Amino acid sequence: MSVSVALCTYDGAAYLAEQLGSILNQSVLPGQIVVSDDGSTDASLAIARRVVSDWLSENPSSALELIVLENPSALGVTANFEQALTVCTGDLIALCDQDDIWLPQRLERMTAEFARRPSLLLLHGEARLVDAVGTPLGLTLLQTLGVSEADRAAVHEGRALDALLRRNIVTGATMMMRRELVAAATPFPAAWVHDEWLAMVAAATGLVDLIDESLTDYRQHGSNQIGVTTLDASGKLGRLRAPRTARNARLLSRAEALQQRASGFEPAASAAVVALFDAKLAHERRRSALSPHRMLRVAPIVGAWRRGDYTRFGLGLQDVLRDLVQPV
Repeated sequence: MSVSVALCTYDGAAYLAEQLGSILNQSVLPGQIVVSDDGSTDASLAIARRVVSDWLSENPSSALELIVLENPSALGVTANFEQALTVCTGDLIALCDQDDIWLPQRLERMTAEFARRPSLLLLHGEARLVDAVGTPLGLTLLQTLGVSEADRAAVHEGRALDALLRRNIVTGATMMMRRELVAAATPFPAAWVHDEWLAMVAAATGLVDLIDESLTDYRQHGSNQIGVTTLDASGKLGRLRAPRTARNARLLSRAEALQQRASGFEPAASAAVVALFDAKLAHERRRSALSPHRMLRVAPIVGAWRRGDYTRFGLGLQDVLRDLVQPV
């Protein structure tokens, strides 16, 4: 199977050469690298062209293709990835951030899983968190995100949708998919981030799985367009004090977009999956309609808890507490 890499850049000159070097050092090489640049004002594009050109000069028999897309004005992360993905022609597509480092066996391990499992639509993996200079931070991506053993088990058992309806656990920088998923998922809804939407569509229409080993060094340098955050006790308390209106409006908008698009998925989502999306939307509507007065929220929240909505469609007691105490 042929492999494309969808690499999005925006002022990524500091780390881009190292990332491209790790792609070109794979034990199984991609056939195509699509770089979609979102209006960089630094040397990102010059670096991309130089690194690949130098490698091709040293490997003249290679058929590697480099495609560079230049956005005169920024599209934003999600739209930029959508643009890159629609240009990719490989049977499999690996998403790539500009500032990470791929372990040499990443493409080999992931393509082997797709070759072994024809029904697999999307595969994501664990990653090692490193600092700006690549020093391991002693944490993995899924540990930092708080992904539970129950969520891992659900994914491995073919029930990724159960986990994703509660919260996203898929990070694009660790992802590979079959190209047909792009056609099924585009256009990306404005309310969704690209990797979350791709994972949800894949789980609704096919098989999603997780590789538990770290195949990527996920760099945290303070200027990430999308990174990860580890919350201590004060950070968690801060979330409870944060106003709820904007967050709940965002969750509702996402549920509406998912429910509206579900009937048009190809291949079609099952009736049971569509019913789950309907129930998810109803849950988010009830949450958004909660009273600004905390005491008046208690009865509807307790009712939703007893129905199991907070467990099926959220983080259980954590979201119950949020809805009970957060200010408007």
